Amino acid sequence: MHITTNWNATATANTTPARAPTPEATRIRSEVDAARKTALSALNNDRFRAMLEQISDPGTSGALMTMGSDSQKVVDFNTALSRYAESSE
Repeated sequence: MHITTNWNATATANTTPARAPTPEATRIRSEVDAARKTALSALNNDRFRAMLEQISDPGTSGALMTMGSDSQKVVDFNTALSRYAESSE
């Protein structure tokens, strides 16, 4: 049995029109880029490295977990990013 095709898959794939990114995709990409930039900054920040060493100690991390905030306020991503940028200068 011999099967033949009369179409070219490569040509079909190359003629598919590109789609413009949706606003949601653009927002997600922006947030991922900001998170990546913050992570790279943190990797090069000596104060952040020292803090990671402290909280990775089981005794210290346990003490931190039992501490609570009086206000119990939730901080959004952009506020946290802004506060980190201010403290790392």
